[in-house]
Amino acid sequence: MDDVTRAEFRDFVAARSPALLRTAYLMTGQRQDAEDLLQTALAKTLVSWRRVREADNPEAYVRRLMLNTRTSLWRRNRHDATIAALPDRADPADPYAGTDLHEALWAALGTLGNRQRAVLVLRYYEGLSEAEIADTLGISVGTVKSQASRALATLRTRAGLLDDPRASLPHTTISGATS
Repeated sequence: MDDVTRAEFRDFVAARSPALLRTAYLMTGQRQDAEDLLQTALAKTLVSWRRVREADNPEAYVRRLMLNTRTSLWRRNRHDATIAALPDRADPADPYAGTDLHEALWAALGTLGNRQRAVLVLRYYEGLSEAEIADTLGISVGTVKSQASRALATLRTRAGLLDDPRASLPHTTISGATS
């Protein structure tokens, strides 16, 4: 790899690593795992950087690599996965109720499958459109919509958000619009 190509990659990493690390964290739920996931994806990207830099969106390529890597690790280690018990509902006068809701939502997010979690992270945290998510994950827009709908329904149930007025998960409709 020549010095110019190496410098282009270094500039890409410097500019996009913070955003990619946030995405990795949301995919894994652990800072160290997120750093490892990003590092692995960037190492794989470096090998193919000449081809990747010619693509329309190198950042989408890295996100896809992170998702694929996360999925591969999950498949290998799925017998080690544990699901933490969700906290009881808090008293409405509880000053820490928002924190409890936040923790319950994070715990429930961690129980989703990799694709559903990735769709929610890319949609609601990264702010990507359904078409951008479909392109990033290599799936159809319809699959993005159905995965988001199922994931949100699962979060509402697992985090105990069905009757909680503080919960503000978007409600999806058949068209995929949120309200």
